[in-house]
Amino acid sequence: MGMKMKKILFLTGTRADYGKIKSLMKQVENSDKFELHIFVTGMHMLLKYGSTWKEVEKDGFKNIYKFINQQTNSHMDIALSNTILGLSNYVHELKPDMIVVHGDRLEALAGAIVGAFNNIKVAHIEGGEVSGTIDESIRHAITKFSHIHFVSNEEAKKRVIQLGEREDSVFVIGSPDIDIMVSDKLPNIDQVKEYYEISFDKYSILIYHPVTTQVDILQQNVKEVVDAVIESKRNYVVIYPNNDEGNEIILNEYKRFEKNPRFRVFPSIRFEYFLTLLKHSDFMIGNSSAGVRETGIYGIHSIDIGIRQKGRYDMKKLKNIIHVNENKNEIIEAIEKLEKMDACSSKVFGDGQSDKKFIEILESKNIWEMEIQKNFIDIEY
Repeated sequence: MGMKMKKILFLTGTRADYGKIKSLMKQVENSDKFELHIFVTGMHMLLKYGSTWKEVEKDGFKNIYKFINQQTNSHMDIALSNTILGLSNYVHELKPDMIVVHGDRLEALAGAIVGAFNNIKVAHIEGGEVSGTIDESIRHAITKFSHIHFVSNEEAKKRVIQLGEREDSVFVIGSPDIDIMVSDKLPNIDQVKEYYEISFDKYSILIYHPVTTQVDILQQNVKEVVDAVIESKRNYVVIYPNNDEGNEIILNEYKRFEKNPRFRVFPSIRFEYFLTLLKHSDFMIGNSSAGVRETGIYGIHSIDIGIRQKGRYDMKKLKNIIHVNENKNEIIEAIEKLEKMDACSSKVFGDGQSDKKFIEILESKNIWEMEIQKNFIDIEY
């Protein structure tokens, strides 16, 4: 008799994290050592955001468990407790050998807590990053509950070690979404434009998320952004913000785009289609991490607005980004400045081989022999 296949449970709560972990999930599915299971929850399950759980099914994955963890305007703490409850019951039945979580969303925190409390190994993708807002606290909390850390670069590795984690539990694999970005499986731009009925020849992409620590000034901030893009007289593909507190304020302001032929607004766009759109855009604008990360890979310019990505990048290293505040004139100036700048790409986040590095580590014996009991490792000064 062969060895029993280990059950690996991936958790996904948003269109964004799904795009980032899909290549890893495919590797697990194709391995004869593992059985892949997927717990789909969060924004995926909300009609308002395009019911993106359908994308997971369309990609042909089996063993999908869908769980609604929130209503449209749920507070984060309630959504977190709901997720813990639903996931805990599911894990009790499934008995996975490992739970894989990504990034800094509350669903990932729920996964890490349920894993740690039930003595199930937790692997965290893209820990050790800085992201501003409450997300950063969530990300570092997930690190403390996780046993294995798959990070995107040396800088992130240092931070995870600084958080008291064992160096031999941290692996630099790059950012997994780059695997998909550089693959030859992306749809072509004509397919994408036809599918989403986008008629623009030239366009830019706007994604602006709420900053949870600044909800009191969000109304004014998003008004400045909307004023600026309308006044810029350019074409924009606009994608809904995530479901953090304050998203209603943003969506309300986006109503001003409704009768404007220069704007196409979507609740969500399939990840591969989004990448193709990005690759062919003039620039990206807003405060999404895609403006910091994915734009650099394609050498696309990015206007990063406000504090949400603060500390996430070094202007000296990433020369394709202009940072501005939520101020109409500053934003318009930045748009004009971009026209004179040369494009430049960066390889700060990996080489597109994350999935292969990931599965190699997962299939090695060392990972499974690691102690589940963690000890804080002091840095020696």
